[in-house]
Amino acid sequence: MGRATDRRGVLRIDLDAEADGRARLRRQDTLVVEEPLEIRVGAAGPGRRRPLAVTMRTPGDDLDLAIGFLLTEGLIRSADDVRTAQLCAGAETPNTYNVVDVVLAPGVPEPATDPARNFYTTSSCGVCGKASIDSVRTRSQFAVDEDPLAVSAELLAALPDRLRAAQRTFDRTGGLHAAGLFTADGELVVLREDVGRHNAVDKVVGWAVREGRLPLTGHLLLVSGRASFELTQKAWMAGVPLLAAVSAPSTLAADLAEEAGMTLVGFLRGRTMNVYTGAQRVPG
Repeated sequence: MGRATDRRGVLRIDLDAEADGRARLRRQDTLVVEEPLEIRVGAAGPGRRRPLAVTMRTPGDDLDLAIGFLLTEGLIRSADDVRTAQLCAGAETPNTYNVVDVVLAPGVPEPATDPARNFYTTSSCGVCGKASIDSVRTRSQFAVDEDPLAVSAELLAALPDRLRAAQRTFDRTGGLHAAGLFTADGELVVLREDVGRHNAVDKVVGWAVREGRLPLTGHLLLVSGRASFELTQKAWMAGVPLLAAVSAPSTLAADLAEEAGMTLVGFLRGRTMNVYTGAQRVPG
């Protein structure tokens, strides 16, 4: 798992084990790693790229995370907008490679780096630090309302178990979100895990960008937590016509899905689910 996990000593307390004298045990536990990643963006040349965002993430697939972030924030439109993207050492000792340096292709506008508008994202918030409500909403270049995807309720109900079965790091830590991209036939195309649910989605999107798969026509995205506005927006920016979540959506998520012509499914658990928008894609 590399730097995705770490081992720590803990005191395990089991109140149901008092009778046999094993209520308190010292043991090792596996924790998910959370570290900052700084994304620097700018034009080619000798000048240093300027910091655009810092996100708290689980190390791994960092280039995909950076590229996915730039795409879902509307700063690039395709892989052709990026000349190079590489991990850099940063200032830590020993080096932790917690910096991604992105060089934009010629002609691609550099993002504004006014400190008042810089992005700072925690593991729970993917749009923290934006200066205004207007800057939160980004319109997609893809018309997902025209996507003819249709997925049966039976198939949707089977996907959370398929997602969970592929979560290798969650098995060891219990502390990671997951995002999985599926075909209309229920095939898992790619899965990414991260301490931040928005990071997991950006890692999936960044993979799709680098693989030249956008727009993600005919695919659906399943997330292990709730469906927030930010996740709905990220799915729309990647051209995903159906977003499903095992937990609840928010009002803004439903509003945005309706506006975009996306299908939004929440509370996908067992053999029940709620279809909030785009019910025509979930035929009976």
